[in-house]
Amino acid sequence: MSERPTRIGVQIQPQQADYGAIREAVAAAEEIGVDIVFNWDHFFPLYGDPDGKHFECWTMLAAWAEQTSRVELGALVTCNSYRNPELLADMARTVDHISDGRLILGIGSGWFERDYTEYGYEFGTAGGRLNDLSEALPRIESRLQKLNPVPTRDVPVLIGGGGEKKTLRLVAEHADIWHTFADLETLEHKLGVLAGHCDAVGRDLAEIEVSVGVNGRGRDGHPIGLPDDTADALHGAGARLFTVGVGGPDYDLDGLAEWVAWRDEHNA
Repeated sequence: MSERPTRIGVQIQPQQADYGAIREAVAAAEEIGVDIVFNWDHFFPLYGDPDGKHFECWTMLAAWAEQTSRVELGALVTCNSYRNPELLADMARTVDHISDGRLILGIGSGWFERDYTEYGYEFGTAGGRLNDLSEALPRIESRLQKLNPVPTRDVPVLIGGGGEKKTLRLVAEHADIWHTFADLETLEHKLGVLAGHCDAVGRDLAEIEVSVGVNGRGRDGHPIGLPDDTADALHGAGARLFTVGVGGPDYDLDGLAEWVAWRDEHNA
C-alpha cells in the first residue's frame, strides 16, 4: 500500500440545492484538482430539511460524465437494493463509456430506511441486505463481460462498510477500493480483519485501495476542514484515498485546495 499514490475525493451531496449549484460545484472541484467527484445514492436529504431538494444518483453521474474531462466519478455509494444487478451493470458500463473510462462503481448494501419505505423497496434486515449484495456482485461482474460493447476498462469496484464477517469478506473477494469512515484505531483493527479475509481468498491486501471519509463537518454540510494530524495518521496506517463531503444549498469548497496540496506533498 505504501507505493500507491495518495488521492483526494470530494462528495458533492445532491441535497438542499438547485442542480445548477451542483453543476458549478463539480466544475470547481475538477478545476481545484481533486481526483474523484462522488455523489450518493439516496432519494431524500440526509442532513438539514428532510424534505428538502434532492436529485437522483445515476442520471446525475451520466451528466457529470459529459460535463467533466479529467476526474473519476462515482457514487459513494450505490445502494444495491434499488436496481436489478444486471441493470446496474449496464448503467455502469454506459457511464463508463460516456466518461471515457472514468467511472468507479461504488456499492453498498443500503441502510436508509426512508428510501426503502417511500419508494416501495423491502427494507428487511441488515444481514439480508448484505446477503443480497453478496449475490449481486458476481451477477454484476458477469453482466459487465457480456455487454456489447464491454466497458472501456475493468471498472473499479468500491465497497463501503465495515462489517467484519460479511462486508469485509466481500471487499476481499470483489473490491478494488474499500471505503470507511473509521477513526485511526478502528481503521487499524479493520485492516487486520480485512487482511485475514484476503489471506482466506488468496488475495494480496495491497491490491485494495483504502479509502476514508475525513472531516465529519464536511459530511453534514459545514465547511470543509483542513488536513491535520488525524489525516496524517490515517495515511500512516495505509489510507490512500481521502474524501471530504459538502452539502447544499451553497457548496463551500474552501479548504479543498489545501487537501490537494497535502496530497501533492505526499506524492512528491
